[in-house]
Amino acid sequence: MNFPSSELVLNDKGQVYHLGLLPENISEKIIIVGDQDRVTMVSQNFESIEHQSQHREFVCHTGNYKGKRITVLSTGIGTDNIDIVINELDALVNIDLKKRIEKDQLTSLDIIRIGTCGILQPEIPVHSWILSSHAFGLDNIAHFYDIPFENEEKLICQEIVRQIQLPKGISPYLISSDHTIFERLNSDKVFSGITVTSSGFYGPQGRQLRLKNQHENLNDALTKFDYKNYRISNFEMESSALFALGRGLGHRTGTICLGVANRPAQQFSNGYNDNMLKLIEYVLERI
Repeated sequence: MNFPSSELVLNDKGQVYHLGLLPENISEKIIIVGDQDRVTMVSQNFESIEHQSQHREFVCHTGNYKGKRITVLSTGIGTDNIDIVINELDALVNIDLKKRIEKDQLTSLDIIRIGTCGILQPEIPVHSWILSSHAFGLDNIAHFYDIPFENEEKLICQEIVRQIQLPKGISPYLISSDHTIFERLNSDKVFSGITVTSSGFYGPQGRQLRLKNQHENLNDALTKFDYKNYRISNFEMESSALFALGRGLGHRTGTICLGVANRPAQQFSNGYNDNMLKLIEYVLERI
Protein backbone atom coordinates (compact mmCIF):
# COMPACT_ATOMS: atom_id res chain seq x y z
CA MET A 1 0.00 0.00 0.00
CA ASN A 2 1.24 3.45 -0.95
CA PHE A 3 0.57 6.31 1.47
CA PRO A 4 -0.10 9.58 -0.44
CA SER A 5 1.16 12.92 0.83
CA SER A 6 -2.30 13.91 2.05
CA GLU A 7 -2.36 10.89 4.42
CA LEU A 8 1.27 10.49 5.47
CA VAL A 9 2.19 14.14 5.89
CA LEU A 10 5.91 14.98 5.94
CA ASN A 11 7.66 18.34 6.17
CA ASP A 12 10.25 19.65 3.71
CA LYS A 13 12.99 17.79 5.64
CA GLY A 14 11.21 14.45 5.24
CA GLN A 15 10.27 14.38 8.92
CA VAL A 16 6.88 13.30 10.24
CA TYR A 17 4.76 16.43 10.23
CA HIS A 18 3.90 17.14 13.88
CA LEU A 19 6.76 15.52 15.78
CA GLY A 20 9.45 16.84 13.43
CA LEU A 21 11.43 13.60 13.71
CA LEU A 22 13.28 11.15 11.45
CA PRO A 23 13.49 7.39 12.10
CA GLU A 24 17.06 7.59 13.40
CA ASN A 25 16.02 10.11 16.08
CA ILE A 26 14.06 7.63 18.21
CA SER A 27 14.67 4.44 20.15
CA GLU A 28 12.47 1.36 20.42
CA LYS A 29 12.09 2.21 24.14
CA ILE A 30 10.04 5.36 24.54
CA ILE A 31 8.83 7.30 27.58
CA ILE A 32 6.06 9.78 26.89
CA VAL A 33 5.16 12.64 29.21
CA GLY A 34 2.51 15.33 28.92
CA ASP A 35 4.54 18.25 30.22
CA GLN A 36 7.35 19.58 28.02
CA ASP A 37 9.47 20.40 31.08
CA ARG A 38 9.28 16.79 32.24
CA VAL A 39 11.39 15.69 29.26
CA THR A 40 14.47 17.24 30.85
CA MET A 41 13.54 15.69 34.21
CA VAL A 42 13.88 12.32 32.48
CA SER A 43 16.87 12.99 30.23
CA GLN A 44 18.98 14.51 33.01
CA ASN A 45 19.42 10.89 34.13
CA PHE A 46 20.99 9.90 30.78
CA GLU A 47 24.74 9.37 30.58
CA SER A 48 24.67 10.90 27.10
CA ILE A 49 22.15 12.57 24.79
CA GLU A 50 22.42 12.04 21.04
CA HIS A 51 19.32 13.90 19.86
CA GLN A 52 17.34 16.91 21.05
CA SER A 53 14.54 18.65 19.19
CA GLN A 54 11.31 20.55 19.66
CA HIS A 55 8.44 21.14 17.27
CA ARG A 56 5.29 22.71 18.71
CA GLU A 57 4.66 21.00 22.07
CA PHE A 58 6.59 17.89 21.07
CA VAL A 59 10.00 17.94 22.79
CA CYS A 60 12.18 14.90 22.10
CA HIS A 61 15.43 13.74 23.74
CA THR A 62 17.12 10.44 22.88
CA GLY A 63 20.07 9.16 24.87
CA ASN A 64 21.69 6.37 26.83
CA TYR A 65 20.76 5.19 30.32
CA LYS A 66 22.79 2.32 31.77
CA GLY A 67 23.33 0.77 28.38
CA LYS A 68 19.75 1.29 27.22
CA ARG A 69 18.94 3.64 24.35
CA ILE A 70 15.81 5.55 25.40
CA THR A 71 13.67 8.29 23.87
CA VAL A 72 11.60 10.65 26.00
CA LEU A 73 8.92 12.65 24.20
CA SER A 74 6.34 15.17 25.38
CA THR A 75 2.82 14.79 24.01
CA GLY A 76 0.90 17.72 25.45
CA ILE A 77 -2.50 17.13 27.01
CA GLY A 78 -5.29 14.88 25.78
CA THR A 79 -6.12 11.85 23.65
CA ASP A 80 -6.19 13.97 20.47
CA ASN A 81 -2.45 14.55 20.88
CA ILE A 82 -1.91 10.86 21.65
CA ASP A 83 -3.56 10.05 18.31
CA ILE A 84 -0.92 12.20 16.58
CA VAL A 85 2.02 10.92 18.63
CA ILE A 86 1.36 7.18 18.37
CA ASN A 87 0.52 7.26 14.66
CA GLU A 88 3.66 9.26 13.85
CA LEU A 89 5.91 7.13 16.08
CA ASP A 90 4.56 4.07 14.31
CA ALA A 91 5.19 5.68 10.93
CA LEU A 92 8.80 6.34 11.92
CA VAL A 93 9.51 2.65 12.52
CA ASN A 94 7.06 0.82 10.27
CA ILE A 95 6.75 2.94 7.11
CA ASP A 96 9.53 3.65 4.62
CA LEU A 97 9.09 7.43 4.55
CA LYS A 98 10.91 7.87 1.24
CA LYS A 99 9.05 5.13 -0.65
CA ARG A 100 5.80 5.74 1.31
CA ILE A 101 5.15 2.03 1.78
CA GLU A 102 4.82 -0.23 4.80
CA LYS A 103 8.02 -2.04 5.71
CA ASP A 104 8.24 -5.82 5.32
CA GLN A 105 9.70 -6.18 8.82
CA LEU A 106 7.56 -4.44 11.46
CA THR A 107 8.87 -3.07 14.77
CA SER A 108 7.08 -3.15 18.13
CA LEU A 109 7.86 -0.21 20.39
CA ASP A 110 7.76 -0.16 24.19
CA ILE A 111 5.89 3.05 25.08
CA ILE A 112 5.42 3.97 28.75
CA ARG A 113 3.54 7.06 29.83
CA ILE A 114 4.68 8.81 33.03
CA GLY A 115 1.98 11.25 34.10
CA THR A 116 0.12 12.88 36.93
CA CYS A 117 -3.40 11.96 37.94
CA GLY A 118 -6.28 12.50 40.29
CA ILE A 119 -6.94 9.73 42.81
CA LEU A 120 -10.45 8.27 43.15
CA GLN A 121 -10.00 5.98 46.15
CA PRO A 122 -9.79 7.67 49.58
CA GLU A 123 -7.25 5.18 50.96
CA ILE A 124 -4.65 5.96 48.25
CA PRO A 125 -2.41 8.78 49.56
CA VAL A 126 -1.39 11.82 47.52
CA HIS A 127 2.03 11.19 45.89
CA SER A 128 1.31 7.47 45.42
CA TRP A 129 2.37 5.76 42.19
CA ILE A 130 -0.62 4.33 40.33
CA LEU A 131 -0.17 1.74 37.59
CA SER A 132 -3.02 1.41 35.10
CA SER A 133 -4.31 -2.13 34.61
CA HIS A 134 -6.97 -0.84 32.19
CA ALA A 135 -8.14 2.47 30.80
CA PHE A 136 -11.82 3.40 30.67
CA GLY A 137 -12.03 5.86 27.78
CA LEU A 138 -14.52 8.71 27.88
CA ASP A 139 -12.94 10.00 24.66
CA ASN A 140 -13.83 8.75 21.19
CA ILE A 141 -10.41 8.01 19.63
CA ALA A 142 -10.70 4.20 19.60
CA HIS A 143 -14.07 4.34 17.82
CA PHE A 144 -12.37 5.64 14.67
CA TYR A 145 -10.12 2.57 14.35
CA ASP A 146 -10.44 -1.18 13.97
CA ILE A 147 -9.32 -2.07 17.48
CA PRO A 148 -9.77 -5.64 18.77
CA PHE A 149 -11.35 -5.67 22.24
CA GLU A 150 -11.39 -8.72 24.49
CA ASN A 151 -14.71 -10.08 25.77
CA GLU A 152 -13.72 -9.40 29.38
CA GLU A 153 -12.97 -5.79 28.49
CA LYS A 154 -16.41 -5.41 26.96
CA LEU A 155 -18.07 -6.92 30.05
CA ILE A 156 -16.19 -4.65 32.47
CA CYS A 157 -17.07 -1.63 30.32
CA GLN A 158 -20.74 -2.56 30.27
CA GLU A 159 -20.74 -2.98 34.04
CA ILE A 160 -19.08 0.41 34.62
CA VAL A 161 -21.68 2.06 32.39
CA ARG A 162 -24.48 0.29 34.24
CA GLN A 163 -23.23 1.24 37.68
CA ILE A 164 -22.26 4.87 37.10
CA GLN A 165 -25.08 5.84 34.67
CA LEU A 166 -23.22 8.15 32.29
CA PRO A 167 -25.05 11.01 30.57
CA LYS A 168 -26.64 10.11 27.22
CA GLY A 169 -24.46 10.45 24.15
CA ILE A 170 -21.25 9.18 25.75
CA SER A 171 -19.97 5.91 24.29
CA PRO A 172 -17.05 4.74 26.43
CA TYR A 173 -14.68 1.83 25.91
CA LEU A 174 -12.31 -0.12 28.15
CA ILE A 175 -8.96 -1.60 27.19
CA SER A 176 -6.12 -3.15 29.17
CA SER A 177 -2.52 -2.05 29.23
CA ASP A 178 0.04 -4.37 27.67
CA HIS A 179 0.51 -7.26 30.10
CA THR A 180 4.29 -7.38 29.65
CA ILE A 181 4.67 -3.67 30.41
CA PHE A 182 2.28 -3.95 33.36
CA GLU A 183 4.27 -6.78 34.95
CA ARG A 184 7.54 -4.94 34.36
CA LEU A 185 6.29 -1.86 36.22
CA ASN A 186 4.31 -3.64 38.93
CA SER A 187 5.72 -4.01 42.46
CA ASP A 188 4.80 -3.48 46.08
CA LYS A 189 5.70 0.20 45.59
CA VAL A 190 2.67 0.91 43.39
CA PHE A 191 -1.10 0.84 43.53
CA SER A 192 -2.95 -0.47 40.48
CA GLY A 193 -6.45 -0.33 39.09
CA ILE A 194 -8.64 0.93 36.27
CA THR A 195 -7.78 4.44 35.07
CA VAL A 196 -10.52 6.71 33.74
CA THR A 197 -9.32 8.69 30.72
CA SER A 198 -11.34 11.89 30.54
CA SER A 199 -11.85 14.12 27.53
CA GLY A 200 -11.44 17.24 29.69
CA PHE A 201 -10.21 18.47 33.06
CA TYR A 202 -13.31 20.09 34.52
CA GLY A 203 -16.77 18.63 33.82
CA PRO A 204 -15.47 15.29 32.47
CA GLN A 205 -13.56 14.83 35.74
CA GLY A 206 -16.50 15.81 37.92
CA ARG A 207 -15.36 19.39 38.56
CA GLN A 208 -18.02 22.08 38.54
CA LEU A 209 -17.27 25.80 38.41
CA ARG A 210 -19.91 28.07 36.84
CA LEU A 211 -21.25 25.55 34.32
CA LYS A 212 -23.53 22.90 35.81
CA ASN A 213 -22.60 19.25 35.20
CA GLN A 214 -25.10 16.71 33.87
CA HIS A 215 -23.76 14.06 36.26
CA GLU A 216 -23.19 15.84 39.57
CA ASN A 217 -22.16 12.64 41.38
CA LEU A 218 -19.84 11.24 38.74
CA ASN A 219 -16.79 10.91 41.00
CA ASP A 220 -18.74 9.21 43.80
CA ALA A 221 -20.13 6.70 41.31
CA LEU A 222 -16.67 5.94 39.92
CA THR A 223 -15.21 5.57 43.41
CA LYS A 224 -17.95 3.12 44.43
CA PHE A 225 -17.67 0.95 41.30
CA ASP A 226 -16.89 -2.67 42.19
CA TYR A 227 -17.01 -5.67 39.86
CA LYS A 228 -15.12 -8.95 40.30
CA ASN A 229 -12.40 -7.17 42.32
CA TYR A 230 -11.99 -4.49 39.65
CA ARG A 231 -11.90 -0.97 41.12
CA ILE A 232 -11.39 2.44 39.54
CA SER A 233 -8.25 4.03 40.97
CA ASN A 234 -7.65 7.33 39.19
CA PHE A 235 -8.40 9.94 36.51
CA GLU A 236 -6.12 11.23 33.73
CA MET A 237 -6.41 12.28 30.07
CA GLU A 238 -4.31 10.08 27.77
CA SER A 239 -4.17 6.34 28.51
CA SER A 240 -7.22 4.97 26.69
CA ALA A 241 -6.00 6.20 23.30
CA LEU A 242 -2.46 5.08 24.12
CA PHE A 243 -3.56 1.53 24.94
CA ALA A 244 -5.99 1.29 22.02
CA LEU A 245 -3.65 2.59 19.33
CA GLY A 246 -0.76 0.61 20.81
CA ARG A 247 -2.75 -2.61 20.55
CA GLY A 248 -4.02 -1.83 17.06
CA LEU A 249 -0.55 -1.04 15.76
CA GLY A 250 1.29 -3.82 17.60
CA HIS A 251 3.15 -1.76 20.23
CA ARG A 252 3.50 -2.47 23.95
CA THR A 253 2.06 0.36 26.05
CA GLY A 254 1.56 1.18 29.70
CA THR A 255 0.90 4.07 32.07
CA ILE A 256 2.12 4.86 35.56
CA CYS A 257 1.10 8.11 37.22
CA LEU A 258 1.92 10.13 40.30
CA GLY A 259 -1.25 10.94 42.20
CA VAL A 260 -1.30 14.69 42.84
CA ALA A 261 -4.91 15.06 44.03
CA ASN A 262 -7.12 12.81 46.13
CA ARG A 263 -10.59 13.78 44.96
CA PRO A 264 -12.67 12.02 47.69
CA ALA A 265 -10.42 13.52 50.40
CA GLN A 266 -10.28 16.91 48.61
CA GLN A 267 -6.50 17.02 48.95
CA PHE A 268 -3.98 18.40 46.44
CA SER A 269 -0.19 18.16 46.47
CA ASN A 270 1.78 21.14 47.77
CA GLY A 271 4.68 20.19 45.48
CA TYR A 272 5.56 16.92 43.81
CA ASN A 273 8.82 17.37 41.86
CA ASP A 274 10.87 15.16 44.20
CA ASN A 275 8.25 12.42 44.03
CA MET A 276 8.15 12.67 40.23
CA LEU A 277 11.93 12.35 40.03
CA LYS A 278 11.74 9.13 42.06
CA LEU A 279 9.01 7.76 39.79
CA ILE A 280 11.09 8.59 36.71
CA GLU A 281 14.06 6.67 38.14
CA TYR A 282 11.75 3.73 38.89
CA VAL A 283 10.57 3.61 35.26
CA LEU A 284 14.05 4.07 33.79
CA GLU A 285 15.22 0.99 35.70
CA ARG A 286 12.35 -1.09 34.31
CA ILE A 287 11.78 0.08 30.73
